[in-house]
Amino acid sequence: MDILETDSYDKRQRRNMSCALLFSLLPFFLSSALYFYFWTPDLVPSVVSAGVKSAPTLLLAVVVLSWNGGQSVLGVAGGLIFSAVGDCCLVWPELFIHGMGAFAVAHLLYSVTFLSSRYATYSASSLNHFLYLILLIVGGAFYIYLFPFLQKAPNSDLLTPGVGIYFILITIMAALAIRTRHAATLLGSLSFMVSDASLALQVFKVLPPIEHGQIYVMVTYYLAQLLITVGDIKAVDNKDDFLKWKRS
Repeated sequence: MDILETDSYDKRQRRNMSCALLFSLLPFFLSSALYFYFWTPDLVPSVVSAGVKSAPTLLLAVVVLSWNGGQSVLGVAGGLIFSAVGDCCLVWPELFIHGMGAFAVAHLLYSVTFLSSRYATYSASSLNHFLYLILLIVGGAFYIYLFPFLQKAPNSDLLTPGVGIYFILITIMAALAIRTRHAATLLGSLSFMVSDASLALQVFKVLPPIEHGQIYVMVTYYLAQLLITVGDIKAVDNKDDFLKWKRS
């Protein structure tokens, strides 16, 4: 009976947590909707447009801070803040390299978080190693494909190595997300890679102009940040379940 009561209590706690988390994410959903409502292809770069674009990411940082505390500034919350800085920079094309640098720092912070004790530690499996290899091959192949277009871009002397370093960092972040075995965290990291790949194909003119191309980039980007946020908030709860399973 005690075991059944404990199980029922745990289920109620998870249900209450899910409801509370959904409620705390409402400002993010509203600000994202606002961004897409006001979005136009010919939007003039301005402080207002930068604020509207970065608001959803900043609101996610507030959610993480409210759930996980100030220590998350050096983790996912910090990554979200740097991502918001990157959002602002990318509003102005001439600040592309600065934006890429801000996102690179965000990926470093995410990677450090995925390695931290917040996430349950699992032994590496052959499937993990296979997925790491796939990520490495895909990331390397995409950079090789992009290389000639980077050479033609303005500031190619900075962009070519900079994009290479950035691809290494985001690939490491995705590989560490695999290691966590959190579905939300893994899907978020992969969605981030898809978003960045879509952006690169458009910015470096690999493909002809795509109608609503920026919308595809931002939908996958906001989805990535949302999933990484949810995965980080639920990490402790999942870790507790993992520890209970190990003790049993």
